[in-house]
Amino acid sequence: MSEIVCVQGLGFVGSAMAVAVAGARNEYGKARYNVIGLDLPSAHGEERVGHINRGKFPFPTNDENLKAATDLAHKIGNLKATTDAEELKKADVIIVDVHLDIPITVNGAAPEFSNFSAAIENIGRFAKPEVLVIVETTVPPGTCENIVLPILLQEFKKRGLDEDSFYLAHSYERVMPGPEYLSSITNYWRVFSGYTEEAAQRCAMFLSSVINVEEFPLTRLQSTTASETAKVLENTYRAINIALIDEWTKFAEKINIDLHEVIRAISLRPTHSNIRYPGLGVGGYCLTKDPLFAPASAKLFLDEDMDFPFSMLAIETNNQMPNHTVQRIEKMSEPVKQKPIRVLLCGVTYRADVGDTRFSSSEILVRELEQRGYRVVCHDPHVDYWDETAREVVKEMPSSEDFAIVVLAVAHSEYQSFDFANWSSSKNQFLDANSVLTEGSIKKIRESGAIVEIIGRGVHF
Repeated sequence: MSEIVCVQGLGFVGSAMAVAVAGARNEYGKARYNVIGLDLPSAHGEERVGHINRGKFPFPTNDENLKAATDLAHKIGNLKATTDAEELKKADVIIVDVHLDIPITVNGAAPEFSNFSAAIENIGRFAKPEVLVIVETTVPPGTCENIVLPILLQEFKKRGLDEDSFYLAHSYERVMPGPEYLSSITNYWRVFSGYTEEAAQRCAMFLSSVINVEEFPLTRLQSTTASETAKVLENTYRAINIALIDEWTKFAEKINIDLHEVIRAISLRPTHSNIRYPGLGVGGYCLTKDPLFAPASAKLFLDEDMDFPFSMLAIETNNQMPNHTVQRIEKMSEPVKQKPIRVLLCGVTYRADVGDTRFSSSEILVRELEQRGYRVVCHDPHVDYWDETAREVVKEMPSSEDFAIVVLAVAHSEYQSFDFANWSSSKNQFLDANSVLTEGSIKKIRESGAIVEIIGRGVHF
């Protein structure tokens, strides 16, 4: 009989993880696991559950492999979804993918543990003995030891179960929605640790059955706190890297050089190959919050207010990056006589080729522009309705004649292949804020009579 795996939380990570686990095969080519996806009985939860139970991935994606794998698991019958927490009783393995927000208040950044803790309590209430619990959620370092473990111990004790009758591990995800969405789970390196030796061994065995560990070997750390720290530091490093480029972007534009060209030259050096490029800003659920988890951990678990100046400055800098694009647009607007100035914003998601609009830099940009009196129309091939700004998003490219300024905010593949030169009119001013256009496209658009400016380049480029 196949083991049962329950994935708790069917967001962008959990849904893909459920499909990945359902796709695992044994030595005979048969499905290794029966997978249950669990979400809250909310409108969003019911919608996700409904999609999965119809064999449809619940979020927009251009990953054909992910869509096909979801459909195949539905046809085979080894993937279903529910909002009934009692389904946890059946699980041999439970993967926790419940999001943990960390809003900034006047008293600093404080994680909102209520939903996460409630999810762990449900595991304690319903899970059977010998269950393996793997926390994938990004959490403040120390959460597994100081929050997850005590809750599970308490709930198991209430049921008269031994304290050592479950196995707790942490293994953070590196999911990247986009064309390689599914592969970013099954063909990518994993870091993990167990609270006990047996928990670590069981976690390694499970991960090895889902992930291609021959080409992407697992990395085991000495404690769950170390594994939690690795995820937070990994994303903090990336956030700081991006923030660093912001000040150089402004400098490059002032002295009329092409920072993209400069960075391409620098990145040839292997030690600097991952240097970031100029852009609209930082978006998405991870990089906008993860640097906050280390100071939160110090306050929660050490009762200390430790300083993380680089981390906090990166958050502040990245939040302000779209304002630079606003300033460029205002400068471009000076010769435009017809008011209000109409702007076409191309791209509202946090990154290319995904439908996720959470913490999108485009949101900051739109709010700032509209506050200054601009009329903004939003276009995105992956979004019908933008929840965060409560507006419809057009999916067909409108007439260029209706807009004085066109902002290319997200490098969707649809934009990279779109013939902007043929679409544009001489009245348009383009601002490429995310390296959407090729040099050839820029040349053709300019030949059509339109103006093209690029974030990170002086106006002469």
